[in-house]
Amino acid sequence: MKTLTTRDWDAGAGKLRRHEEVQFSGLDLCETDLEGVEFSGCVFRDARFNCSRQVDVAYLNCRFVNCNLFDATLTDCKAVGSGFEGCSFDLTTVDGGDWSFVTLTRADLGSATFTGVRMREADLTGVRCRNGTMRGLDLSAAQLTGADFTGCDLRGTDLHAFDPRSIELRDAVITADQAVVLAMSLGLQIRDA
Repeated sequence: MKTLTTRDWDAGAGKLRRHEEVQFSGLDLCETDLEGVEFSGCVFRDARFNCSRQVDVAYLNCRFVNCNLFDATLTDCKAVGSGFEGCSFDLTTVDGGDWSFVTLTRADLGSATFTGVRMREADLTGVRCRNGTMRGLDLSAAQLTGADFTGCDLRGTDLHAFDPRSIELRDAVITADQAVVLAMSLGLQIRDA
């Protein structure tokens, strides 16, 4: 696996539309606009995506280690099969796209906003979403043990994978239909008066 830095990126690598099996070390993409770029099997170590604007960018089976996505906006992007370790998501906005099979174990998403994202079978074990926004997500078969959704806006999100006995949901915002889903997951029988 070859290693590229910000210097390599600025020298021409950033103009490529596809990157495969590349390690990006200390890459600085602050305030950068990316569109239609594909990264496959890449590793991002200590990369900074602060204030970047990304549209239709694909990170397929990539690893992100100690990366900063402060105030980054990702629109209709893919992160299928990618893993995030020790990354910062302060004020990150993810709108649409496919993040299925992603690993965000113990990530702090409290100030992040995720809307309309497909996150099937995502590993969100121990994720911290206190007061965050996770609206309209497809979390089918997601792993959520130990997750904290205190005060989180979950309206429109598929809650079938939620087990209220193994996650924190105090003060979370949901709809009446979602309340029925949670009641059924607790084994309650819902009947008319």
